[in-house]
Amino acid sequence: MKNIPLALIFCWPIISLLAQTPVPAPPQEMPVYIVGATAHLGNGQVLQNSVIAFENGKITLVRTPENLGQVNLSRYKIIDAKGKHVYPGFIAPNTQLGLIEIAAVRATVDAGETGQLNPNARAIIAYDTDSEVPPTVRAQGVLLAQITPQGGLLSGQSSIVQLDAWNWEDAAYKTDIGLHINWPRLYSFNWFQGTTNRNENYDKEIAALETYLKEAQAYCKNTKPDERNLKLDAACPVFTGARKLFIHADDAKAITTSVQLAKRYGITPVIAGGRDAGILTDFLKANNVPVILGNIHALPSRDDADIDEPFKLPVQLHQAGILFCFSMEGFWQQRNLPYQAGHAVGYGLPYEQAIAALTLNTAKILGIEATTGSLEEGKDATLFISEGDALDMRQSTVVQAWIKGRQISLDHKQLELYRKFKIKYERKE
Repeated sequence: MKNIPLALIFCWPIISLLAQTPVPAPPQEMPVYIVGATAHLGNGQVLQNSVIAFENGKITLVRTPENLGQVNLSRYKIIDAKGKHVYPGFIAPNTQLGLIEIAAVRATVDAGETGQLNPNARAIIAYDTDSEVPPTVRAQGVLLAQITPQGGLLSGQSSIVQLDAWNWEDAAYKTDIGLHINWPRLYSFNWFQGTTNRNENYDKEIAALETYLKEAQAYCKNTKPDERNLKLDAACPVFTGARKLFIHADDAKAITTSVQLAKRYGITPVIAGGRDAGILTDFLKANNVPVILGNIHALPSRDDADIDEPFKLPVQLHQAGILFCFSMEGFWQQRNLPYQAGHAVGYGLPYEQAIAALTLNTAKILGIEATTGSLEEGKDATLFISEGDALDMRQSTVVQAWIKGRQISLDHKQLELYRKFKIKYERKE
């Protein structure tokens, strides 16, 4: 210890503090009144020169000045947002945000259980509110997320979290909303050998999933089972519609086969991934199946496909009248979620529909549209102000954000590093 500089000892608490995630915001104390912004409501509508107010965490006013009437502003905190844009908080579906810190370090990965069938595994209890990744995401307007387990055929149950909390109990927005099936792939690509191999266990894996659904349905019909089976019990809300069934599938055969299997048990699933959804629009529409799109910043899956095929997929689904939303693979990439929508706009998706595919569409697919996903009176005040177009990485700068009326910090580790090294290179030595 005697060799450590005295100044470093006194500075150490400050250095440690800077390395921590921002302190969660306290409850809203006074009403907020935002005036002058262009408000993108999330339901396909836009209000120029809007007036938005919220109190006690709920939106109380969404109007234009000519429809305002008399309002006593003495008790409001007034924010002049002229020239800026207001959006509902973006929602990141199908992500391992807060379940993985460093993918290459096994001790920081808590996204799945061992084994093939784990329907009773709950992602919510593994969510880490001290992760340094969510603050980088919410600084881009992503304020809610569906944390989703990985691995096996049945990976477990996902939950919705708000990205500013002390612990997972505080973070929980809606728990155990859906059960996740990873549909088996008939072929897989071996990156080490550069070969495509057939899945020899494909039929067995399909049979295992069907056996599970069959046994679970029989179990759930018995209102007083002799012994509670947690794995079978997890599917009971799926059969009643209280819990959604998310099927992770990309190719056309996997999508059609999985939807047909779910329908045999009276379940309307949600497809996650949906790479080939563009050639199945009639099938998806007829079966009322929504789609959580995978990363559209990708190359097409077939050598003879249009190079722009992934970019055109959102507008194809929109034109077919299929409910869809955007997602990003992995966890730290969620900060780029808005730019997926912006890219789709460049390929024909209407701008306000792109906003809906980040907000209200996502909320509908996840079953939380009654309380969030759009700027409407009575809903949660989960929203943000951007100085420019939030879908354009060249313009987007989120300046203020609220979750249920709580104004959250937009600081994060990457900004801290930026400030640190900016000072270093500005110094003239």
